[in-house]
Amino acid sequence: MARQIILDTETTGINPRDHRIVEIGCVEVIDRKLTGNTFHVYVNPEMKMDQEVINIHGLTDAFLADKPKYQEVAQPFYEFIKGAELVIHNAPFDVGFINSENRRLKMGNPGLVADFCSILDTLVMAREKHPGQKNSLDALCKRYFVDNSMREKHGALLDAEILAEVYLAMTGGQTALWGTDDKEGNADNSSHHAHKDDKLAAFDLPLVKLSDDDLQAHAKMLALLEKKSGGSVWQKRVDQSEQEQSQNDN
Repeated sequence: MARQIILDTETTGINPRDHRIVEIGCVEVIDRKLTGNTFHVYVNPEMKMDQEVINIHGLTDAFLADKPKYQEVAQPFYEFIKGAELVIHNAPFDVGFINSENRRLKMGNPGLVADFCSILDTLVMAREKHPGQKNSLDALCKRYFVDNSMREKHGALLDAEILAEVYLAMTGGQTALWGTDDKEGNADNSSHHAHKDDKLAAFDLPLVKLSDDDLQAHAKMLALLEKKSGGSVWQKRVDQSEQEQSQNDN
């Protein structure tokens, strides 16, 4: 059972030596499924914040004044995340703050995050998948069609929930574009297709036929792509399939 915790924090600033955590949000994912199990807490940072920081996350000194201090939430937080793979966007930032908070504890210091969790940085992953492009959480939401319309301000739990959707979309992928599982696309997949057909048989799927207008529009788009690309892969595949079908019919 693969257990992952999508994690985000909000803080009083950007330097963990001088600033503190004010919010922690975690979302549990097991075997690539959101379980609905979350950890969320606001934290009294025991220090004042600049207005520019308040403008980012909307958490004021007055709001946080009666919230628990980190030492009061450290143990349940540790129990929630220990042993899991933490999925974090720009992990060094959040992990640095958690480690710094743990060092301040007089008793019950769980140690460095890397000692009890593995860490996956989605910012690093996004930069590898999309080099030279914007890879902020908002940019990834746009790229992977994840709704972030509620994200008027940064919030740890909301951002963790959004990141969970982005991460699952970013790592979902396709195992076989043309229905073949091997790298060269030459494997015999008759048993694989039969297995898939058995599953599909359980559903009453409607048969949708394209109109003549739809077919003409599709043909025009393929012709445009053919012209722009100098020979599109998908058109070659379509032509090959039509040739094979013609041979079979004869």
